[in-house]
Amino acid sequence: MAGTARRRPPTAQAFALAELRRMIIAGEVQPGEPLRQDALADRLGVSRVPLREAFKILEGEGQIVYEPHRGFKVARLSLADLLETYRIRQLLETEAAHAAVERADDSVLQAMKDAAREVEAASASADILPMTEANRRFHFVLLSASGMPRLDRLIQVLWDATDTYRFVYYGVPTNRHRVEEEHNLIIDAFADRDADRLVKHMDEHRDHAVEALRKFLDAT
Repeated sequence: MAGTARRRPPTAQAFALAELRRMIIAGEVQPGEPLRQDALADRLGVSRVPLREAFKILEGEGQIVYEPHRGFKVARLSLADLLETYRIRQLLETEAAHAAVERADDSVLQAMKDAAREVEAASASADILPMTEANRRFHFVLLSASGMPRLDRLIQVLWDATDTYRFVYYGVPTNRHRVEEEHNLIIDAFADRDADRLVKHMDEHRDHAVEALRKFLDAT
């Protein structure tokens, strides 16, 4: 929840990865900005070895790019990348949603409601980073209930690659309110164990984000 102290990841690589993700998502480093390894290693208090490993993971996700003789820099936001990633998410999350409806118990419903309340609390305070984290918990409570860990991991990679877009989307108050309303629709559909309605609301949830981000990217 907003204001909750974050636990430091157990390894230097995991810590560097988590901090770099946070910096990118929160806009502390801007799209196109070079990532200076020495300066980042000093800032994070880690050696260059775990930092390089974190760079490899972020490069694989498309969060950063490498340019010969220039080094790594933060990837620029791309509509084509967003559309491709969200299309793949739609395919995978549809499968996960159907499986979750069949397999999940009532504890999943309660966990979704709890995460939705965390989203609403962070939204009301305009705390975008905690809202992003709570939103992720909301969705993965449902998706992980599919009982298919390999599918779950694939979807997580796609989410990691688009957290920056999500942070931009949540910066607009009307978008935050829409997210809250759509979460409630998703909860209701899952509570009724109506897989078709659940997938419909999840598709609309993604589509609204894509359309808003399309306008933002066109404008910038």
